[in-house]
Parts: sequence; structure tokens; C-alpha cells
Amino acid sequence: MDTQMMSPDSTRASQAVAVLKAVADPTRYRLLWALSRQELPVSALAELLGTHVAATSQHLARLRAVGLVCPRREGTRIYYRTGPADARRLLEGALLVAQAQGDQVALGTADSGT
Repeated sequence: MDTQMMSPDSTRASQAVAVLKAVADPTRYRLLWALSRQELPVSALAELLGTHVAATSQHLARLRAVGLVCPRREGTRIYYRTGPADARRLLEGALLVAQAQGDQVALGTADSGT
């Protein structure tokens, strides 16, 4: 069944909102973007973001809870990659919407009611 054609039931809608909430943080968005390109250890992700490993791990836990990232242990290091969901398309879609909104604001045509 084509997912674009079906209307979500309340369970699916709640799951979708949980995914969107998990990504609705700039740090988690950047983490997911980096992981959509390659598998990385937590330490490299923390360095990329300029944050502590513990803070990065907390963000990764939030993304892991909704199935957007998957961990893999290798010795004492934990590597992360995007999960089975097509996270890259989600991120690109969000950028397209943001770009369109920015274009509307620049042109003075943004709907102030939403």
C-alpha cells in the first residue's frame, strides 16, 4: 500500500509525531544528518557537535527510542547509524519545507495565521 495515499490512524499519527518531536531539536537534527552519511562513534559525533559525550549520548538515546538510529558495539566503542527508517528523506523534506517558508518570508507572502 502506498504510504502517501493512506490516512494515518491514531496510533500511526502518534508514532509519526514522536519521530518529528525527536528530530525537532537542532542538535538531534545535526546528529541524524551526520549519521545519514556514515556510521560514527559517539566520540566523533560529540566532537562534530562540540558537545560532551554524555550530552551526545542522551540525544542519541532519544533518536534510538523512536527507531531513527541503531547502535553497534565494537569493543568499548559504540557506533551509530541511521535506522531502517529513511531518515535522510525526512531530513531533506524538512529542509525543503524550511527553504520554502524562508522564500515566502523573504517575499512577504508567509501566512501569518499559521
